Order: sequence, then structure tokens, then C-alpha cells
Amino acid sequence: MTATLLETSKRSNLRVTETLPEVPDLPGVGQPSAAMGAEDVQLQRERLLRAKAAYTTRFFAEQLAQGADGHELLRGDRAPQAGDLVLARVVQIGKHTRLESPHSRRQLLFPGDEIVVAYGHRYAPDQFEAEVPTDLQVTNLVAAGGMAGRVTAQHASIDFATVIEPLGLVGRDGKPLNLSALAPHQAHGKPERRPGTRPRLVTVLGTSMNSGKSTTLACLINGLTASGMSVAAGKATGTGAGGDPRMFADAGARAVLDFTDFGHASTYRLGYEELKALVVSVIAALSNADTDVVVLEIADGIYQGETSRLIADPEVQCWIDTLVFAAGDALGATKGVDLLQELGLQVAAVSGVVTASPLASREADAVLPVSLVPTYDLTQAEVAREVLFRNARTA
Repeated sequence: MTATLLETSKRSNLRVTETLPEVPDLPGVGQPSAAMGAEDVQLQRERLLRAKAAYTTRFFAEQLAQGADGHELLRGDRAPQAGDLVLARVVQIGKHTRLESPHSRRQLLFPGDEIVVAYGHRYAPDQFEAEVPTDLQVTNLVAAGGMAGRVTAQHASIDFATVIEPLGLVGRDGKPLNLSALAPHQAHGKPERRPGTRPRLVTVLGTSMNSGKSTTLACLINGLTASGMSVAAGKATGTGAGGDPRMFADAGARAVLDFTDFGHASTYRLGYEELKALVVSVIAALSNADTDVVVLEIADGIYQGETSRLIADPEVQCWIDTLVFAAGDALGATKGVDLLQELGLQVAAVSGVVTASPLASREADAVLPVSLVPTYDLTQAEVAREVLFRNARTA
């Protein structure tokens, strides 16, 4: 196989992957004519049950457990699409040494393991940028939640992406199975108008990946639940993984949904109208008569392409009642608040990683025009309620 050429950029902390890493000799690896050139074959249910299924493919795993069969292994000259299921073999272990199961158990991976994952695009500044490849040749495992893609850039501090060899798309009746056909929810073709009465919506944004958005949201859920409110939680954008939804449930949310429940392994590179319909559909699905508050996370930072468009869109803004901002430092906190105010959105409170440092908190508190609330203070009922009823829109 071709050796790796990882060029460290002098201008950023990204390593651009020009070719795939060198992989060890395994039966069939490096022989696409033998592995992929054969005609499609019947895929036995027992083989699929033995394969390690990923969190992103949990609805398919549920069907298998209930006795579904009649699947095919689709091979040859095929171009996968985002959301297509693929049976792949682990070739070389890299960054991701474990695969999150449908029940969020972290399954240890070994070379030669067969896994069921979904193709998808990924945007993760601290890890990888990846895209759906145009063929079924050797590619990468780019997310522990179970996503296959070709790495186009990666952070300089991490190992290369785990290498996998697609054995074929999982299909039925000659057509690939896609997450969109397996999901329990479907996004509306067009965003609905804001209802006259509905639960109050709290949206959590942040400066970047790992700024503390999910922990802030979980603590807010816990505090609102402690105050006697019925809270539902959602994650509208990002890369599919079970950690955040399960944390929201542990915090006390009575219902939890994310974009994977609507058939997406990732929301990166979704068409904007489709993305907007998805976000509003997540909100609508969580908004019922038994819910007092919906708390929603929008992933990545406010400069990320899709996030930036969403928060500037008046149709999306009109759904937001309270806005909480998570930041990693004082400068990010103040700049983020300024940017949101320029868009006509008023931040109710700043929280997140910045509050873990007394010195960073002191810096931020001295310059912020809004309250700085330590993340775990949000678990206090009175603090959570006070934040909840601060309006997200300026006069």
C-alpha cells in the first residue's frame, strides 16, 4: 500500500493527509479487484450480527435484533452517499481505538474486525475534517460514533485516523440502505411557523468545539428539573455520538433527540434549507404539552459555516427565547457576546470552560456586559430559573 505523507502546515495546526497511511498485510487488503470487483452477494444476518455495530447505525442494529434479514453486500463501482451503511474491516488502528456501540459501550477495535458504520462528512477542528469518498476503496474511521470518510485535514496533535477497508455497502433489493430510511423521525420539508404557544426554548452556543456547550446544557437541564420543570433536550447539529444525548438524559431531560434520530450521521455539508428544516424539526418534535422547556445545543463555534448561517437567520432566531453562550476564555466570551448582539440576539449568560479557571473568570467578569455563571452553578434551581427568563432578543 502507499506510504503516508503527512505534511505539517507551518501556518496552522492542521496536517493535510495526501495519501492513506501504510497498512499491515491482511488477507484481501490492497486487492480492490478481488474485494470489490465481484458481483453483489447475499449478506447473511449472522455475519451482520457478529460485526461491531456503531452508535450511528443503532436503528439498523435494532432491526437486525428483531430478525430482519435479506440484506446484500453491494460492491463494485459504486459511489457512496452520506448516510449509506457500509460493512468494513479494520486495517490499522489509529486515533480511534474503540467504536461506540448502539448502547454507547466503547467496543475495543482489533485489526481484522468487521464493523458496520455510516458514511459522512466530518467537521471537528480538534480532530479531523473528512468527506464522503467517491468510491469504496480503503478509507478512514473518522468518528468514534461510527462514521466512515476520507480525511482531508487533521489537528497536528493527534494520531492518524484509523484505517478501514469497505467490504461493500449494506443494501436491500439492489439499493444501499441509508440512515434516512431507518430513522424514527423525518425533518419537515419546510420549517414550520412558530406556534402560538409552545415550551420556552433555550439555545446553547459556543466559541468552538470543546468550549463546554454540552456540559453547560446538561447542568441547565438539571437545575430546571430541580425547580420542578419538565425539560426536553436536543442536539441539532454536529457529529453523531451517544455521549451528549445520554448525558442530557442523566441530567433529567424527559425526552432527548438529536440529528441522528432524523437520519444523519453528521450535519456537516448539509444543504442550508435542509439543515434549517432539521433544526426546526428537532425543536418541534420536542415541543409538546408535557414539556415546559426545550434546551437545544448547536454544535461547533459561531464562526463555523452552518452555525453562522443559522444564528443569523431570522426564521431561526424567532424560535430562540433564551440564549446561553459557552466560551473557553475571556476574549472568546466577549467577542462572542458582541457578535451575537450585532445579530440582534441578547445573551442571557456566559458559562462553559472559562468558568473552570478563577483567573480566566476574573478577566471575563471584568469586561462582559452580561452575567458570567459558573457551569455547575446552573444545577441550582434558582440560578437556572433566573437564566431561563432572560430574553434572547434585543428590543
